[in-house]
Amino acid sequence: MATPSRSWTRNISSNAARGFFLLVLFQVPLFRISCRAGVCTTPLHVTSSQLIASEIFPIAAVKGLLFPGAIAHGLVTNMTVPSWNNLLKIYNLTNVKEVSAVTDLQRLEVLSGSYFAVAGAFIGLLKPGRMSMFGTLLIIWGLVKEGFLGKPVNVDPSRSVYVYPTMFIALICSFASVKYDVKKAMRTNAARPVAKPLQSSSKSKLK
Repeated sequence: MATPSRSWTRNISSNAARGFFLLVLFQVPLFRISCRAGVCTTPLHVTSSQLIASEIFPIAAVKGLLFPGAIAHGLVTNMTVPSWNNLLKIYNLTNVKEVSAVTDLQRLEVLSGSYFAVAGAFIGLLKPGRMSMFGTLLIIWGLVKEGFLGKPVNVDPSRSVYVYPTMFIALICSFASVKYDVKKAMRTNAARPVAKPLQSSSKSKLK
């Protein structure tokens, strides 16, 4: 039977994992940064541009990931549902294979963090873990590196780094999705043995 503290933390981590999943799936804007598709505002957009350019996943699978967010965005902006055939055009992914990979290579933290965030969002539905938190921290570090340290240098103001307030919500959800067993941690600290001096050394000191 689960203890109250364990069930309480499990509920928090499960709800936080669901919240992070919804942020990723429906592509709520978290940041703005240059990518192969021009300007990306979500981890899923960054990941999709890389998947299509590298041809790792079939285009139909990538479009399936993008479609829920495209529907949500279309309903919010002009109450229309976008066409399946126009998805790549909407996200500016039609000619992404011809774009140089330098843009992504200069922002490896954001690219790898987006991969971890998207994978962690889906895996977290089954078993909440640290993947979402790790991906979010990588994205934030990449944004800080470019926004404050100026690496790489961006001369186009329209593509400058910007962090939306929703990024703070994603960060909270990613941290809260990690399970913590408070009682287990307390038992581990309480059961930690205390070092005692050896009898031989204490006897030798007395001589």
